[in-house]
Amino acid sequence: MPVEMVEGTSAEASTLNYEWYISDDGGTVHIYEKYADSEAMVAHVTGFLEKWAGRFMSSVDVTRFVVYGNPSAEARELLAPFGGTYMAPWGGFAR
Repeated sequence: MPVEMVEGTSAEASTLNYEWYISDDGGTVHIYEKYADSEAMVAHVTGFLEKWAGRFMSSVDVTRFVVYGNPSAEARELLAPFGGTYMAPWGGFAR
């Protein structure tokens, strides 16, 4: 399923990063996602819910879900069922 999800997501021009990482023992997976804006995130999550959510969520135990930035009200509403922690910008820079 990771290959299918990565290939499908790679067609989303406003998805800036979509990277999967796995621990040496194969027991922990982190997925890093970054979007151009809230609209792009909403489009991605909507597609995820339609295409992959059922299979993906039945094959993993989600233990943490962190959202960085200032997502729109629509994005927050869409993410609410995932029970995420929201982290607002506080300083720094990106290149």
